[in-house]
Amino acid sequence: MEGTQVTVESVRDVGPETVALELETPDTFDALPGQFVLVRARPDEADEPIARHYTLSSSSVTDTFEITVGVDPDGDLSPWLAALDPGETIHIEGPFGNIAYEGTHDVVAIAGGPGIGPAISIAEAAHNAGHDAVVLYQDDDPAHVDRLDELEDDGEANTTVTVVDNDADAELADAIEAHLDEGEVYAFGFAEFVTLVADTIDDAGGDADEAHIENFG
Repeated sequence: MEGTQVTVESVRDVGPETVALELETPDTFDALPGQFVLVRARPDEADEPIARHYTLSSSSVTDTFEITVGVDPDGDLSPWLAALDPGETIHIEGPFGNIAYEGTHDVVAIAGGPGIGPAISIAEAAHNAGHDAVVLYQDDDPAHVDRLDELEDDGEANTTVTVVDNDADAELADAIEAHLDEGEVYAFGFAEFVTLVADTIDDAGGDADEAHIENFG
């Protein structure tokens, strides 16, 4: 199978129908928060290998790295990934992506649904580097709540977390406008979400073209 074989260190629940896979870091693998990998695997009933992209949700890749997977019960890959045991293997390619946080500035990380993976990795990396971070997250069933709470409760750097429901677009827009000037802006989510974010940035007097926006399709 194409790609580099990596061992699954752990699989844990991090939210409703959401798991985080901790994977061993290959010797030649180097990635920054905001980048993504291609995961390739062949579930037992699949005729051919299946490939999907997942953005890193860990702030570093020193010994292991993490991806967050939303589990669709009817999906062809995510339920299989969620059921893996430690010691089993998958194949990865990458990292890919031009959006990458290098730990040099304050951040405003905006996430819709599965965008919380890269958003929290960037916020944690900023926090660990002594910078301030804002996380704005829209989801009815938020994931990684424990990590968000830890970020906000740790007094070594200033971190603000705001979580809003999926039908609270106006509240999200207000939060974006309120925090827009507090750091370099990163946004991750599906097309409708990132369009809302970009429009809100422009309406608030910012420049969406200067933001780091990843459209999941």
